[in-house]
Amino acid sequence: MDIQAGVAQRAGVGRYVQKLVEQLGACATPSDELRLFFFDFQRQGLPLAAPGAQQRACRWLPGRYVQAAWKRLQFPPFDWLAGAADVYHFPNFIVPPLTRGKAVVTIHDVSFLRFPDAAEPRNLAYLKAKIRDTVARADAIITDSAFSGQEIQELLGVPQEKIHPILLGLPSDFRRPAPAAIAAARQQLGLERPYILSVGTLEPRKNFPFLVEAFERLAGFDGDLVIAGMKGWKYEPILARMQNSPRAARIRHLDYVPEQLLAPLYAGAELFVFPSLYEGFGFTPLEAMACGTPALISANGSLPEVCGGGAEIVPALDADLWAQRIGALLGETTARAALTIKGAQHIGKFSWQAAAQQTWSVYQQVSG
Repeated sequence: MDIQAGVAQRAGVGRYVQKLVEQLGACATPSDELRLFFFDFQRQGLPLAAPGAQQRACRWLPGRYVQAAWKRLQFPPFDWLAGAADVYHFPNFIVPPLTRGKAVVTIHDVSFLRFPDAAEPRNLAYLKAKIRDTVARADAIITDSAFSGQEIQELLGVPQEKIHPILLGLPSDFRRPAPAAIAAARQQLGLERPYILSVGTLEPRKNFPFLVEAFERLAGFDGDLVIAGMKGWKYEPILARMQNSPRAARIRHLDYVPEQLLAPLYAGAELFVFPSLYEGFGFTPLEAMACGTPALISANGSLPEVCGGGAEIVPALDADLWAQRIGALLGETTARAALTIKGAQHIGKFSWQAAAQQTWSVYQQVSG
């Protein structure tokens, strides 16, 4: 069986592709062939860490031109560029033109259908224009949670047997660092006071203005609210809400945080809070649990499914209720310690190796 997996615009692919292909090669048998294709016109890409896989970069044609041609002309076929294969896996929502082989696509969530006003406008237009054609042509659809599978089934009319929920993984080395590393990171980031933390791109779906409101109603905490995340889309009102808050002096926005500082940032927090409106999976609460920080999450989207065994779930988006639950956990050392233990136990179910094995099983099913 020949597999083409992990097409991307550039060699700097996202976490999903990178972590998945690190494990996929180990799933192949001697009769299988795994090839990875990506665009690297500017020759800035580095080979992926993908043992057992052949890697092929297209360096004679810019990926953005190909994407534009796919959007407007449905041409050229992907297999003309990547070569023949039995199964093609497209990890980013859309199946491009294809003249041969079976198509597997990963649709991570359908937030753009549930919350179109919260989506980036150009991406929304593209996804809405192409997603129904994609689900019709795909031989299998992989998604990140059972919740997202149900959403795809309901909103796009996809038969249940075509949908394969596969939980994502966590890196085995993303764990609580030593106290000295936590202290050094806090000093580097200027976090002198105790803090509660939320992490995510600044975009409407993350619901940060609501978190600011809950923080304003929080009494008895002599510390900061730290929101770490790069500016996404429609971020201006979010920043304005932080800056205009009566407690603005205690609200910190960290834009890009270097990867080596992320684990210490999580570990240094008193509590991780995540009132997201919709998640197809939800990495950041799991990352907090992996670093020994208790997590408080909303009851929205996939979060109860993915995080429920290791986090406290707040059933409603009520700012007074959130302020009450945050304050209660901050004041209850025993409760926080118990939640930390639950979180550490819960993250054991998330493995990139298991995700790769299940993904390979999907390839086998569609290839017959």
